[in-house]
Amino acid sequence: MPDIHTPVGRVRVIGFTEGISFLLLMGVAMPLKYLADQPLAVTYVGWAHGLLFILLCLATFQAWAGGALSFRRSLIVFCAALFPFGPFLIDRRLAQTWNPER
Repeated sequence: MPDIHTPVGRVRVIGFTEGISFLLLMGVAMPLKYLADQPLAVTYVGWAHGLLFILLCLATFQAWAGGALSFRRSLIVFCAALFPFGPFLIDRRLAQTWNPER
């Protein structure tokens, strides 16, 4: 489990949560809206996903501004958040970026 007390750890935790919310939005809420006529699912899951995306952007900016992430890595985090499974794919690289035992 990433340490939420570090900038990169916060990015990893929020990224993981945002990634799950994106998958829930696309895999559960959207089918409920269009196949089961349940638009309320998209309303709530979409709202939560949007909030988590904003938090991810803020945490990434904070990590970049504090020098924990390079501009290139920060840009990769942002771009990965735009795709399903993106935050999960870059998590290993983020774990290597900051090692608390250094």
